[in-house]
This record gives sequence, structure tokens and C-alpha cells, in this order.
Amino acid sequence: MAKIIGKPAHANMPWQDKPEGYLKPVWRYDANPVIKRDAIPTSNSIFNSAVVEFGDAYAGVFRCDNLAVQMDIFAGFSEDGIHWNINHDPIVFEGDEEVTRKEYRYDPRVCFIDDRYYITWCNGYHGPTIGVGYTFDFKTFYQLENAFLPYNRNGVLFPRKINGKFAMMSRPSDTGHTPFGDVFYSESPDLTHWGKHRYMFGTAAGWQAKKVGPGPTPIETDEGWLMIYHGVLNSCNGFVYRFGAALLDIEKPWIVKERGNFYIFGPEESYELTGDVPNVTFPCACLTDAPTGRISIYYGAADTVTGLAFTTVDEILSYIRKYPMKVD
Repeated sequence: MAKIIGKPAHANMPWQDKPEGYLKPVWRYDANPVIKRDAIPTSNSIFNSAVVEFGDAYAGVFRCDNLAVQMDIFAGFSEDGIHWNINHDPIVFEGDEEVTRKEYRYDPRVCFIDDRYYITWCNGYHGPTIGVGYTFDFKTFYQLENAFLPYNRNGVLFPRKINGKFAMMSRPSDTGHTPFGDVFYSESPDLTHWGKHRYMFGTAAGWQAKKVGPGPTPIETDEGWLMIYHGVLNSCNGFVYRFGAALLDIEKPWIVKERGNFYIFGPEESYELTGDVPNVTFPCACLTDAPTGRISIYYGAADTVTGLAFTTVDEILSYIRKYPMKVD
């Protein structure tokens, strides 16, 4: 059995056992969606959001598109990871006025490194790039320099420094809906100057033929970094977003050791198939329990609501090994 490197989860970590007779590696919470589109008064939709443990409970940064369909990020809190109180006003960052000027902000990720919670998101600065900030308490937020030049999306930090450097995955893009996309690795000594860019992997035939991009914060295991990522197919009915998994080298994460040929989760239920953007399941955050290997995944559904799903590290690794993709 593979082991997650980390600490035990809170006793109230959201979890449901796998239904008897269910054959797929990831299963849904039976009361989805956990966050509906109108959870705050001004929201048109709440999806593609990031959740972490915070004290004895949970906090998160949420993408809430408002009733003008303008994209921004909001802080929220929960006692159990299921029932959420999301602030009605978007996050205000302290920092350089040139950097904190706001065009749009969406698809956040959050992870804890050293003594604080780091937030990354797609930030509008003359086109999409990766915004970086941090907080200690999810009340006061500080913004750092944008990580990259436009255009870039899906910036995801690793949850610890690697060889003494901060590390991030991202997907270079364009100004539009990005009809392409490969995943790259970058590192930084200070979260300002980024370099040592390394190609990780790109598209593949089938469900991930159009583009791929990193999902939640990678999960450290004794066999490597478990990466859950999204892949996109351009079907005759438009884009379809599903998610898959790969195992990365622990010290050189740009090296892909294993990758699944089959997706591990995709749109099936009505709230995933129908919404502002149909046929979308987009993973953004995981909670993990090291002793049991349990993983709870928060994902955006149809760009409208937030869903919750469950798996284990062994479920995923067994599945991608049963249906492997050849890697270089």
C-alpha cells in the first residue's frame, strides 16, 4: 500500500465509504452539490474553489462569479467541510498598487507552506497570469508579484519546498479559451523570481486530447507526488472536462513516472452535465488523511456549483496501473 506523507486529518474530515459494487476509483458525495450557485446574495455561480484545514475546522478561497458574471475570489469558513459560510465581499489584498489592481480573479488554489497559507489564482494583468498571495488567518491577505508573464493559467504550488526552492506547476495559455495546453514546472527561491522551467507532460489521444492542466495541490506519498489533473476533449458538443492522475518523481517532479490512460472522474450527474458550461468536472482541492490514505476532492461542476468526491491513494494508483499510459 502506498502511504500519504503527512498528518492525520481532522476527525470531521468529509468522507463517505465507497458504495458497494461501485467499480470506478472516485465516487461522489450523495448530497452534492455541497455549495450551490446562490450561496451568497450576489453570486451567479460558485465553483473551482480551494479548501484547506484551518485550526480545528476548514477555510477556503472560492470563485464566485457575480450576477454580472464578473469573476472574483472570496474567503469562506466551515466547521465540517460541507456546510460553508462564504464572505459576501471579495478578498482585498494588501500590496503594491500595480500588482493588486484588479481585472479579474478566478480558479484559486490554496496550500500551507511553513507558517502561512499561500493562494494562487488566475489573475488578470493585461491578460491571464498567475497571481500569488498569502494569509495567516483568511481575514487579512497579502499579494506578491505575479509569477509569470501573461499568458498563463492553473498555477498550483507544491506543498513544500523542493531542494530548497518553492515549486509550481502551470499551463501557459493565450488570451482566449486556450485551445491548447501542456503542463510545466517552475521553481523560485523567493516566490518572486521564477525559473528552471521544465516541461512535464502534454495532451494525449481521447479524453485529454485538447489540453491538460494541474488540479489540486499535489499529494506527497512514499512513491512520489500524486497529481490529480484535468483533461479536456473537444467533442461535437463542445469541451468536456474530466480528471485523471499521474505519479511524479519526488525530487524532480517534472519527471512523470506513471500516468493513467483512463480518466478517473467525469461528468455524469445532472449538476455536472447542465449549467453555465455543461459537461465540466474540474478538481481544485483535496483534503487528505495520511494514516488511512483517504482523499476528499472538491471540484467545480458545470462551472456553476461545487461538488465533493472521495477516493484513496491506493484506489487511484491501482487504477492508473491497471490502465496505464506509456510515458517517456
